[in-house]
Amino acid sequence: MGKKLYVGNLPYAENDQTVESMFAEFGTVESAKVITDRDTGRSKGFGFVEMSSEDEAFAAIEQMNGKEVGGRNLKVNEAKPQERNNRRW
Repeated sequence: MGKKLYVGNLPYAENDQTVESMFAEFGTVESAKVITDRDTGRSKGFGFVEMSSEDEAFAAIEQMNGKEVGGRNLKVNEAKPQERNNRRW
């Protein structure tokens, strides 16, 4: 089973492909998705990467957390499950 990672503080110029290539050196990247603004299409500065194994995910966290990319220090850790928002307006 793969392990999903949160990647924060991404430079806004990064996209799915560049993030995937950053993490590919640690193993098989199942998916890489930079979250974008729905209206403008611009990156929100964070995304998610799914590695194919826990060992690969751990290596990626160890090597990429705090690494400088484009003048910004990445924040990489295990992704937490999305919380449901049950508010009704």
